[in-house]
Amino acid sequence: MMIKRILLLITLILQFSFLHAGIVILNGLTHSYKIENGKVYKGKVSIENTSSNPQSVKLFLQDFDYHADGTINYTAVRTNKRTNGEWIKLNTNLVTLKGKEKTEVFYEITIPNQTIDPGSYWSVIIVEPVEEIKPSDGKPGVSITSVIRYAIQVITDFETEKAKPNLKFESVKVEKQEGKQTAKIAIANNGNLYCKPTTTIEIYNRKTGEKVGTYSSLTMGLLPETSKTFYIDISKVPPDKYKATIIATDEEENAFALNVELEVKND
Repeated sequence: MMIKRILLLITLILQFSFLHAGIVILNGLTHSYKIENGKVYKGKVSIENTSSNPQSVKLFLQDFDYHADGTINYTAVRTNKRTNGEWIKLNTNLVTLKGKEKTEVFYEITIPNQTIDPGSYWSVIIVEPVEEIKPSDGKPGVSITSVIRYAIQVITDFETEKAKPNLKFESVKVEKQEGKQTAKIAIANNGNLYCKPTTTIEIYNRKTGEKVGTYSSLTMGLLPETSKTFYIDISKVPPDKYKATIIATDEEENAFALNVELEVKND
C-alpha cells in the first residue's frame, strides 16, 4: 500500500512538473553593474523553452519593490524615484522559441552624463510567456490559465564608496513555521545601497547569561527603501524566556545589532 502511495505521489509530482515545464531563465534573476557617468553597459537574458511546443515570450520593463509582510509591487517605470528603467533598452520585446530552443535577448544600459546621487538604482525585466488563446470547446465561461513569469532584477550601483545600507529592525516574532519554532525578523534597508545581509541570533539564558546557541538565516538581497522577513530556525531551543542579540551583517561586514527578550513557547 505504501509503495502504491509513493508511486502515486511520484506520478503526481511528474505531472505537476510537466504542467509547469516551459520557459526558464538560464543566467540568473539578478544582474548587477557598477556604473559610471556617460558609460554604456551591455547585458543579456538567456531563455530556454524546455517544452516540445513553440512558445512566444514577451519582455518589458517595470519598477518594483517588496516589503516584509510579503507584498511585492510591480509598477510602471518612473514610479520608483531610484528607477534605472529609463536607462535600459531591450533589443526586442517579443521572441518565439521552437520546442527545446534557447535564445538570448540583449539589452543596453546607457548611464546619463549628469549628476546622479550615489547608491543603487534598479528595475526588473519581466519575461512572460504569451498564452495562446485556445477555443473553449463551445462551453460558456472564462478559462483561466496560470502563467509563470520571471522578474530579472537589473541593479546599477553608482559611487558605492559614497553610499551605504542602513538596516533597521522593524519587528521580531517567534512563531511556528512549517512545524518549527522560528524567529521571524523583519528588516528594512533605509539606506541608499543594495546589500545582501545575513541575520544571526545569539540566545542567552535570562538568569545566568550563559549562551544557549547561535542560529543564522539565509542571506537575502535587500534593495534601498524595501524590507524583508528573515527566518531563523530556533526549534532546538527549549521552551523558556531568553535574552537575545540579533545581528544583521552584510557582505561588506557592516553590522547592525538589536537586543531583545524572546519567549519560545511549547505549542
